[in-house]
Amino acid sequence: MSAAYAALADMLKARSGLILGPDKLYLLETRLAPILKRESLRDLAELSGRLRPGSPLERDVVDAMTTNESLFFRDSKPFDALRKSVLPRLHAARGAGVPLRIWSAAASTGQEAYSIAMVAAELAGAMGGRRVEILGTDLAREPLERARQGIYTQFEIQRGLPMQMLVKHFAKEDAQWRIKPALREAVTFREWNLLSDLRPLGVFDVVFCRNVLIYFDPPTKRRVLDAIARQTAPDGVLFLGGAETVLGLTEAFAAVPGESAMYARTKAAAGAG
Repeated sequence: MSAAYAALADMLKARSGLILGPDKLYLLETRLAPILKRESLRDLAELSGRLRPGSPLERDVVDAMTTNESLFFRDSKPFDALRKSVLPRLHAARGAGVPLRIWSAAASTGQEAYSIAMVAAELAGAMGGRRVEILGTDLAREPLERARQGIYTQFEIQRGLPMQMLVKHFAKEDAQWRIKPALREAVTFREWNLLSDLRPLGVFDVVFCRNVLIYFDPPTKRRVLDAIARQTAPDGVLFLGGAETVLGLTEAFAAVPGESAMYARTKAAAGAG
């Protein structure tokens, strides 16, 4: 492993929790190629030499390496569970006028958060018009700005979005599709690092943190899970990616029997961390 690669890997772990092993040089080169070209840098060594803590260039590197693919209704089971059991149960458990809060903890370009909003809109009548507050956060700035705009390409629309949802919640704009104001206004997006203090975000009834932990080492996974647990309501739930688990990492969440990648907050969460 070259000194430049090691320095970049150390910076990315410290800033974002992302773990890059010796076999990920191709990924680093591919993701950072546009930055090298833009800055007229010859290679990763020259880029590493230019980086300064907190600089815009360092932030661009972090953004490039932490931006992940997002699809509407990706892995449909969590959204089915949200629709059929989670939201109805939480609605029944909450007093009148109490909003339900849902967090998309790696929102990227917003497809997950807007998918949640579509499910909530579908259930609005059954839940007596109860307000559902949806927060999408991400470390990367540019994807979050796209999420706020709510504009997607035909290719992005075709990946997972049911036709009835497209007709109801989107308007055609030239070759792209824009989410209609009612749905766009149902979601708030904020720049936030999962490794930072989560307490200012408040407490959530449902947390989606999917396909994020796979990039962390075990101590970082444990730290993030325990921090999320402290911001999850006592009867709240956490959705992880299909390849992720809490086993061996924390006792603050326990798998929900019969559900895919869905975890209930436990009493141990009060002392998590």
